[in-house]
Amino acid sequence: MNAWQDNLRVVLVSSRNSLNIGAAARAMHNFGFTDLRCVRPYDEAFRSARSASGAEAVLARARVTDTLAEALGEAELVVASSGLEARKQRHVRRVLPSGADAIRTHLETRKAALVFGSEKFGLSNNDLSHCDWVLSIPTSEDCPSMNLGQAVAVCCYAIARNAAPRASLQTPAGVSAGVRGRILETLLPILQISGFLHENGGATQKRKLRRFVSRLRLAPEDARMLQAILRQVDWKLRQQSSVPVAKGGRNKPSKAPAL
Repeated sequence: MNAWQDNLRVVLVSSRNSLNIGAAARAMHNFGFTDLRCVRPYDEAFRSARSASGAEAVLARARVTDTLAEALGEAELVVASSGLEARKQRHVRRVLPSGADAIRTHLETRKAALVFGSEKFGLSNNDLSHCDWVLSIPTSEDCPSMNLGQAVAVCCYAIARNAAPRASLQTPAGVSAGVRGRILETLLPILQISGFLHENGGATQKRKLRRFVSRLRLAPEDARMLQAILRQVDWKLRQQSSVPVAKGGRNKPSKAPAL
């Protein structure tokens, strides 16, 4: 295995069919990829897939996680494999085979995750908020969707056999999905205490903030500084939150604009 192949992680979200999980694992093995994560798979399907022919090497190493954030871990680039349909205008969208070149270039020196949704529902808006951009497979308009195992095979083939690293596609060093997640988790309480987020802000605001943090494209040293700043602000706000509101409501935060 080449080092760049070891840098790709395939993530299956809420997979339900053991044949698809086994086919995905076998396709990864066909093209030299071994890092598989399964997020909330249907338990019976995952256990059955372990006996899939040709998939043992990958499935033996596969890890199951409760959340997509946990599965992404140290991946610096997170790409969703999705047709998106009506949602495509909200995300940067690249199409095979050119999209594979961008992934292959990143894999030369850094880790990336390729995320696939469930057979029935695909990727949710919350799943997509973890992703930097979307990779689409050009299919016939008469039959746009693909079987999960086949989609993994096509993407792995394009990255391993047809793609090549290109200097024009190189990007500056950034931070992993895990670091971005920790920044968001530090930021959310600050925004709640300050009044920017409503108490019942819900998942929509969190998704928008997650995408905002990702779009910052922070360099590692900038991320460390931002985390230190946020921790200090969080501490200060928590100290002040115990101070009674002054007469006339001067200490009460003004109504925050909607995200």
